[in-house]
This record gives sequence, structure tokens and C-alpha cells, in this order.
Amino acid sequence: MNDLSIEIRRLDENDSRGWLDLRKLLWDQLSEEEHLVEMLDIFNNPDTQLILVADAGDGEIVGFLEASIRPFVEDCHSDQVGYLEGWFVLPSHRRAGIGRGLVVNAEDWARANGCVEMASDSEVGNDLSLGAHLNLGYTETSRLVHLRKDIA
Repeated sequence: MNDLSIEIRRLDENDSRGWLDLRKLLWDQLSEEEHLVEMLDIFNNPDTQLILVADAGDGEIVGFLEASIRPFVEDCHSDQVGYLEGWFVLPSHRRAGIGRGLVVNAEDWARANGCVEMASDSEVGNDLSLGAHLNLGYTETSRLVHLRKDIA
């Protein structure tokens, strides 16, 4: 796979199906309806939300990234932080620089919007995600396990 044939660009309306398909692979616990509600909210807030796609040509979306600007992020020092909400590249296109290209573009967007920090998260035990973040220069700041109990 040659990353030179991939165009990293902002999402346009024609990319919605490809974006949805990849979101469903990344966040498979959500229903399609839940994805569509989230996607509409993201798409309707371009001042604080970014959607990038990796376009292999002919409408083939092989990766995407969602980023936001958050007013607070755990372990960050500023009040406007670029945040990698999620990013995914099809396994057949990994290790070709596409993920790095998506993240670099998101960082440029955050910087252009006044951010001096970029943050992200990864589930404990998701070594693939953690490794990808570390390879892009992110450092682990903390680990957290959320707990719950039904009491009714």
C-alpha cells in the first residue's frame, strides 16, 4: 500500500456512507441509529468538530478521523484542547502513513484554532491504539477504569 495515492481531506456529503461504515467498525457497540445521531451532531458543529477522511479515489474511504476542541481535558494545562475523538484506518491500508497523515492534519487544524495541546484516549488493554498514539509522539498521562453497579 502506497500512502501517496491517498488524499487526506475534510469530509464532504458524498463521504457519509463511507464514514458511517468505518465508524461502525471502530465503535461496533453502537447501533446505526446512534451513529447517525452522533454524526449529525458532529457535522453540524464545524467550529469545534473536525472530520477528516482518507480517500483512496473513486469515493473509497479507507480511513477517518474525528477531532474536537474541548474546554477541559484531564491532565492538560490549557482551556482549549484539540482532542482526537477517534480515528480508524482499514487493516488493509495500515502501516502506510495514513493514520499519521490524519493525525497531523488534525493537529494542524487544532493549532490553527488556537490550541497549544492535543489529547486523546485509549481503552486500557487496547495495545494497538496505545502503540499508535505513542508512535505519534503522544505520552500516557494516566489510566482510569470506570466502575458501576446496579442498585435497584
